Amino acid sequence: MRISEQYGRGRPVYSFEFFPPKTEQAAEDLIATVADLKEALHPDFVSVTYGAGGSSRTRTLECVTNIRKRLGVEAMAHLACMGHTRDELSEIITHLLAEGIENILALRGDPPKDSAGPAADDRHFRHATELIALLKENFDVCVGAACYPESHPEAESAAADLLWTKRKVELGAGFLITQLFFDNREYFSFKWRAREAGIEAPIVPGIMPITNVAQIERFTKMCGAHIPEELRQRLDKHRDDPGVVMAIGIEHAITQCRDLMNGGAPGIHFYTLNRSHATRSVLAALKRL
Repeated sequence: MRISEQYGRGRPVYSFEFFPPKTEQAAEDLIATVADLKEALHPDFVSVTYGAGGSSRTRTLECVTNIRKRLGVEAMAHLACMGHTRDELSEIITHLLAEGIENILALRGDPPKDSAGPAADDRHFRHATELIALLKENFDVCVGAACYPESHPEAESAAADLLWTKRKVELGAGFLITQLFFDNREYFSFKWRAREAGIEAPIVPGIMPITNVAQIERFTKMCGAHIPEELRQRLDKHRDDPGVVMAIGIEHAITQCRDLMNGGAPGIHFYTLNRSHATRSVLAALKRL
Protein backbone atom coordinates (compact mmCIF):
# COMPACT_ATOMS: atom_id res chain seq x y z
CA MET A 1 0.00 0.00 0.00
CA ARG A 2 1.20 3.48 -0.78
CA ILE A 3 2.05 5.34 2.40
CA SER A 4 0.75 8.68 1.17
CA GLU A 5 -2.71 7.09 0.96
CA GLN A 6 -2.64 6.23 4.66
CA TYR A 7 -2.63 9.87 5.74
CA GLY A 8 -5.88 11.78 5.82
CA ARG A 9 -8.05 8.77 6.66
CA GLY A 10 -9.16 10.16 10.00
CA ARG A 11 -6.78 8.19 12.21
CA PRO A 12 -3.14 8.65 13.18
CA VAL A 13 -0.45 6.80 11.23
CA TYR A 14 2.32 5.29 13.36
CA SER A 15 5.63 4.14 11.90
CA PHE A 16 9.06 2.97 13.02
CA GLU A 17 12.48 3.63 11.52
CA PHE A 18 15.36 1.16 11.70
CA PHE A 19 18.89 1.15 10.38
CA PRO A 20 20.21 -1.83 8.39
CA PRO A 21 21.96 -4.50 10.47
CA LYS A 22 25.62 -5.27 9.86
CA THR A 23 25.56 -9.05 10.32
CA GLU A 24 23.28 -11.96 9.47
CA GLN A 25 22.50 -12.48 13.14
CA ALA A 26 21.66 -8.82 13.60
CA ALA A 27 19.40 -9.06 10.56
CA GLU A 28 17.48 -11.94 12.13
CA ASP A 29 17.30 -10.06 15.43
CA LEU A 30 15.80 -7.07 13.63
CA ILE A 31 13.19 -9.25 11.92
CA ALA A 32 12.26 -10.60 15.37
CA THR A 33 12.00 -7.06 16.75
CA VAL A 34 9.73 -5.92 13.93
CA ALA A 35 7.62 -9.08 14.28
CA ASP A 36 7.20 -8.35 17.98
CA LEU A 37 6.21 -4.74 17.28
CA LYS A 38 3.76 -5.87 14.63
CA GLU A 39 2.09 -8.29 17.04
CA ALA A 40 1.90 -5.85 19.93
CA LEU A 41 1.35 -2.45 18.32
CA HIS A 42 0.40 -2.91 14.65
CA PRO A 43 2.52 -0.14 13.08
CA ASP A 44 1.24 1.19 9.77
CA PHE A 45 4.67 0.90 8.18
CA VAL A 46 8.37 0.69 8.94
CA SER A 47 11.32 2.26 7.16
CA VAL A 48 14.97 1.30 6.79
CA THR A 49 17.75 3.87 6.49
CA TYR A 50 20.51 4.13 3.89
CA GLY A 51 24.18 4.64 4.77
CA ALA A 52 26.34 7.57 3.77
CA GLY A 53 27.32 7.27 0.12
CA GLY A 54 25.31 4.06 -0.11
CA SER A 55 27.59 2.25 2.36
CA SER A 56 24.70 0.08 3.60
CA ARG A 57 22.96 -0.22 0.24
CA THR A 58 22.80 -4.02 0.05
CA ARG A 59 21.69 -4.43 3.66
CA THR A 60 18.98 -1.79 3.24
CA LEU A 61 17.54 -3.54 0.19
CA GLU A 62 17.66 -6.95 1.88
CA CYS A 63 16.16 -5.69 5.13
CA VAL A 64 13.27 -3.71 3.66
CA THR A 65 12.41 -6.61 1.34
CA ASN A 66 12.48 -9.20 4.14
CA ILE A 67 10.27 -7.08 6.39
CA ARG A 68 7.63 -6.79 3.70
CA LYS A 69 7.78 -10.36 2.42
CA ARG A 70 8.34 -12.31 5.62
CA LEU A 71 6.24 -10.23 8.00
CA GLY A 72 3.65 -8.62 5.75
CA VAL A 73 4.43 -5.18 7.17
CA GLU A 74 4.43 -2.28 4.72
CA ALA A 75 8.01 -1.10 4.31
CA MET A 76 9.63 2.05 2.98
CA ALA A 77 13.20 2.13 1.72
CA HIS A 78 15.30 5.20 2.36
CA LEU A 79 17.33 6.14 -0.70
CA ALA A 80 20.14 8.69 -0.50
CA CYS A 81 21.30 10.07 -3.84
CA MET A 82 24.56 11.80 -2.90
CA GLY A 83 27.43 10.11 -4.71
CA HIS A 84 25.19 8.05 -7.02
CA THR A 85 24.77 8.48 -10.77
CA ARG A 86 21.37 8.47 -12.49
CA ASP A 87 22.05 4.97 -13.82
CA GLU A 88 23.02 3.64 -10.39
CA LEU A 89 19.89 5.10 -8.81
CA SER A 90 17.69 3.76 -11.59
CA GLU A 91 19.15 0.29 -11.05
CA ILE A 92 18.41 0.45 -7.31
CA ILE A 93 14.86 1.71 -7.83
CA THR A 94 14.17 -0.96 -10.45
CA HIS A 95 15.36 -3.62 -8.01
CA LEU A 96 13.13 -2.26 -5.25
CA LEU A 97 10.09 -2.28 -7.50
CA ALA A 98 10.86 -5.83 -8.62
CA GLU A 99 10.81 -6.85 -4.94
CA GLY A 100 7.45 -5.18 -4.36
CA ILE A 101 8.75 -2.06 -2.61
CA GLU A 102 6.81 0.96 -3.87
CA ASN A 103 7.47 3.45 -1.05
CA ILE A 104 10.73 5.39 -1.07
CA LEU A 105 11.99 8.19 1.17
CA ALA A 106 14.07 10.37 -1.13
CA LEU A 107 17.08 11.91 0.62
CA ARG A 108 20.24 13.73 -0.25
CA GLY A 109 22.31 11.79 2.25
CA ASP A 110 25.73 12.60 3.60
CA PRO A 111 28.71 13.09 1.29
CA PRO A 112 30.95 10.04 0.89
CA LYS A 113 34.02 10.03 3.14
CA ASP A 114 36.13 10.67 0.05
CA SER A 115 34.60 14.07 -0.65
CA ALA A 116 36.95 14.61 -3.59
CA GLY A 117 35.54 11.51 -5.26
CA PRO A 118 32.16 10.82 -6.84
CA ALA A 119 30.28 13.69 -5.17
CA ALA A 120 32.53 16.17 -6.96
CA ASP A 121 31.67 14.66 -10.37
CA ASP A 122 28.83 16.38 -12.27
CA ARG A 123 27.45 12.97 -13.27
CA HIS A 124 26.48 12.32 -9.66
CA PHE A 125 23.41 13.61 -7.85
CA ARG A 126 23.82 16.21 -5.13
CA HIS A 127 20.30 17.12 -4.00
CA ALA A 128 17.19 15.25 -2.89
CA THR A 129 15.17 17.27 -5.40
CA GLU A 130 17.09 15.58 -8.23
CA LEU A 131 16.17 12.16 -6.86
CA ILE A 132 12.51 13.09 -6.40
CA ALA A 133 12.35 14.27 -10.00
CA LEU A 134 13.93 11.02 -11.22
CA LEU A 135 11.49 8.94 -9.19
CA LYS A 136 8.34 10.75 -10.27
CA GLU A 137 9.29 11.15 -13.92
CA ASN A 138 10.42 7.58 -14.51
CA PHE A 139 8.89 5.24 -11.92
CA ASP A 140 5.49 4.42 -10.48
CA VAL A 141 6.34 4.89 -6.80
CA CYS A 142 5.16 6.70 -3.68
CA VAL A 143 7.74 9.29 -2.63
CA GLY A 144 8.31 10.82 0.78
CA ALA A 145 10.88 13.44 1.73
CA ALA A 146 12.56 14.94 4.77
CA CYS A 147 12.00 18.36 6.32
CA TYR A 148 13.65 20.28 9.14
CA PRO A 149 11.59 22.19 11.74
CA GLU A 150 14.77 23.87 13.00
CA SER A 151 16.19 24.15 9.45
CA HIS A 152 18.83 21.98 7.82
CA PRO A 153 22.21 22.69 9.45
CA GLU A 154 23.65 23.61 6.05
CA ALA A 155 20.78 25.90 5.02
CA GLU A 156 21.52 29.54 4.27
CA SER A 157 18.42 30.54 6.23
CA ALA A 158 15.10 29.16 7.46
CA ALA A 159 13.39 30.81 4.49
CA ALA A 160 15.78 29.20 2.01
CA ASP A 161 15.33 25.82 3.67
CA LEU A 162 11.55 26.16 3.39
CA LEU A 163 11.85 26.90 -0.33
CA TRP A 164 13.78 23.66 -0.82
CA THR A 165 11.08 21.82 1.12
CA LYS A 166 8.38 23.33 -1.06
CA ARG A 167 10.30 22.30 -4.16
CA LYS A 168 10.38 18.70 -2.95
CA VAL A 169 6.59 18.68 -2.74
CA GLU A 170 6.20 20.41 -6.10
CA LEU A 171 8.34 17.71 -7.71
CA GLY A 172 6.21 14.93 -6.28
CA ALA A 173 6.87 14.18 -2.61
CA GLY A 174 3.53 13.06 -1.18
CA PHE A 175 4.41 13.47 2.49
CA LEU A 176 7.18 14.90 4.66
CA ILE A 177 8.86 13.41 7.73
CA THR A 178 10.64 15.82 10.06
CA GLN A 179 14.08 15.59 11.53
CA LEU A 180 13.97 14.78 15.24
CA PHE A 181 13.04 17.58 17.63
CA PHE A 182 12.21 17.87 21.33
CA ASP A 183 10.32 21.16 21.49
CA ASN A 184 6.88 20.97 19.87
CA ARG A 185 6.84 24.70 19.28
CA GLU A 186 9.40 24.07 16.55
CA TYR A 187 7.07 21.65 14.79
CA PHE A 188 3.96 23.81 15.01
CA SER A 189 5.87 26.91 13.91
CA PHE A 190 7.35 25.05 10.95
CA LYS A 191 3.98 23.60 9.99
CA TRP A 192 2.39 27.06 10.05
CA ARG A 193 5.17 28.51 7.88
CA ALA A 194 4.89 25.56 5.49
CA ARG A 195 1.15 26.03 5.07
CA GLU A 196 1.63 29.76 4.55
CA ALA A 197 4.15 28.91 1.81
CA GLY A 198 1.60 26.68 0.09
CA ILE A 199 2.90 23.29 1.23
CA GLU A 200 -0.14 21.08 1.72
CA ALA A 201 1.51 17.65 2.07
CA PRO A 202 1.19 15.84 5.43
CA ILE A 203 4.03 16.85 7.78
CA VAL A 204 4.81 13.90 10.03
CA PRO A 205 6.71 14.53 13.29
CA GLY A 206 9.86 12.45 13.69
CA ILE A 207 10.32 11.53 17.37
CA MET A 208 13.30 9.90 19.07
CA PRO A 209 12.74 8.87 22.69
CA ILE A 210 15.92 9.72 24.60
CA THR A 211 17.69 6.69 26.09
CA ASN A 212 21.29 7.90 26.37
CA VAL A 213 22.43 11.45 27.14
CA ALA A 214 25.80 11.40 25.36
CA GLN A 215 24.21 9.83 22.30
CA ILE A 216 21.42 12.37 22.00
CA GLU A 217 23.91 15.21 22.48
CA ARG A 218 25.86 13.88 19.47
CA PHE A 219 22.71 13.57 17.37
CA THR A 220 21.43 17.04 18.14
CA LYS A 221 24.83 18.54 17.41
CA MET A 222 24.87 16.87 13.99
CA CYS A 223 21.33 17.73 12.95
CA GLY A 224 20.96 21.17 14.52
CA ALA A 225 18.10 20.30 16.88
CA HIS A 226 18.05 21.67 20.40
CA ILE A 227 17.02 20.16 23.72
CA PRO A 228 14.80 22.43 25.87
CA GLU A 229 16.73 23.70 28.87
CA GLU A 230 14.47 22.13 31.51
CA LEU A 231 14.77 18.72 29.85
CA ARG A 232 18.51 19.16 29.40
CA GLN A 233 18.97 19.88 33.11
CA ARG A 234 16.96 16.81 34.13
CA LEU A 235 18.95 14.60 31.80
CA ASP A 236 22.30 16.03 32.85
CA LYS A 237 21.49 15.44 36.52
CA HIS A 238 20.96 11.73 35.87
CA ARG A 239 23.25 11.15 32.89
CA ASP A 240 25.09 8.32 34.68
CA ASP A 241 21.90 6.44 35.58
CA PRO A 242 20.63 4.73 32.38
CA GLY A 243 17.35 3.65 33.96
CA VAL A 244 16.41 7.16 35.06
CA VAL A 245 17.52 8.65 31.73
CA MET A 246 15.31 6.21 29.85
CA ALA A 247 12.36 6.95 32.12
CA ILE A 248 12.80 10.70 31.57
CA GLY A 249 13.12 10.17 27.82
CA ILE A 250 10.00 8.04 27.61
CA GLU A 251 8.00 10.44 29.77
CA HIS A 252 9.02 13.40 27.60
CA ALA A 253 8.26 11.54 24.36
CA ILE A 254 4.79 10.51 25.57
CA THR A 255 3.96 14.10 26.56
CA GLN A 256 5.40 15.38 23.31
CA CYS A 257 3.44 12.90 21.15
CA ARG A 258 0.16 13.52 22.94
CA ASP A 259 0.53 17.24 22.41
CA LEU A 260 1.39 16.72 18.75
CA MET A 261 -1.63 14.50 18.16
CA ASN A 262 -3.92 16.94 19.97
CA GLY A 263 -2.50 19.65 17.73
CA GLY A 264 -3.44 17.84 14.54
CA ALA A 265 -0.29 15.92 13.60
CA PRO A 266 -1.13 13.18 11.05
CA GLY A 267 0.83 10.56 12.95
CA ILE A 268 4.23 9.88 14.51
CA HIS A 269 7.39 8.46 12.92
CA PHE A 270 9.60 6.93 15.62
CA TYR A 271 13.38 6.85 15.29
CA THR A 272 14.04 3.58 17.12
CA LEU A 273 17.83 3.13 16.82
CA ASN A 274 16.88 -0.56 16.44
CA ARG A 275 15.75 -0.74 20.06
CA SER A 276 12.10 -1.37 20.72
CA HIS A 277 11.58 -0.82 24.46
CA ALA A 278 11.31 2.98 24.51
CA THR A 279 9.22 3.28 21.35
CA ARG A 280 7.00 0.41 22.45
CA SER A 281 6.33 2.20 25.73
CA VAL A 282 5.53 5.50 24.03
CA LEU A 283 3.22 4.06 21.38
CA ALA A 284 1.48 1.79 23.87
CA ALA A 285 0.71 4.88 25.97
CA LEU A 286 -0.63 6.73 22.91
CA LYS A 287 -2.86 3.85 21.89
CA ARG A 288 -4.41 3.79 25.36
CA LEU A 289 -5.88 7.25 24.76
